[in-house]
Amino acid sequence: MANPPPARPTAAKPPLANPLCVALDVASVDAGLALGRAVAPHAGALKLGLEFVMACGPQGVAAVAGLGLPLFLDVKLHDIPNTVAGAIRALAPLAPAVLNVHAAGGPAMLTAARAACPPATRLVAVTVLTSLDNADLAATGVSGGAAPQVRRLAGLARACGLDGVVCSAGEVAALASDWPDGLFVVPGIRPRGAPARDQKRVTGPAEALAAGAGLLVVGRPITAAPDPSAAARAIAAEIAAARPQAG
Repeated sequence: MANPPPARPTAAKPPLANPLCVALDVASVDAGLALGRAVAPHAGALKLGLEFVMACGPQGVAAVAGLGLPLFLDVKLHDIPNTVAGAIRALAPLAPAVLNVHAAGGPAMLTAARAACPPATRLVAVTVLTSLDNADLAATGVSGGAAPQVRRLAGLARACGLDGVVCSAGEVAALASDWPDGLFVVPGIRPRGAPARDQKRVTGPAEALAAGAGLLVVGRPITAAPDPSAAARAIAAEIAAARPQAG
């Protein structure tokens, strides 16, 4: 971009003290609240994605917000600029700590999203979904692989004044060298021994933190465990042990 917009102020957005963000990918308020209560002692934030938001609506989001943890609204907005800006204004009363859009929406959409986003909400852009690998990208017409595409889209997000990006841990270190104050949200986190399932670019909590990740999104390894509270506690302990090495 020849004339990127000015950077957004960051004073109102201190770092999250605990980077563990548990994904409540369920379709009922009761299930979301039960899981949220179980993991709350060990989590730094809760993620609500499209499944929950579509099934439970703003009232469901507000109910989970009542648990007192910061919320990451993982809605991945991607539409024309006016529509995305309107959607962000509609979500603003829910006061999410983190909200995301697709970087592939382009500079006009990203700039409109930034302008509509409340100052206290971190706005991050999805680069390449962690369920995609190089072959998947090639099938959609993106050549060169995931890493160059992530870097291109992250540069666009930064130029448009966003607070960070969603990417895999394998891409964080390269991005952080260009964007030292960016927030890097890393999904596809799998603790030792956990299956990858439909994720393809995955890593462990310690590796993600060492690379510079700021928010680690963990779903099924916690929420599908026989004891979600114990699973969250174990991952939180793994994160705590890694943080000194992560700097």
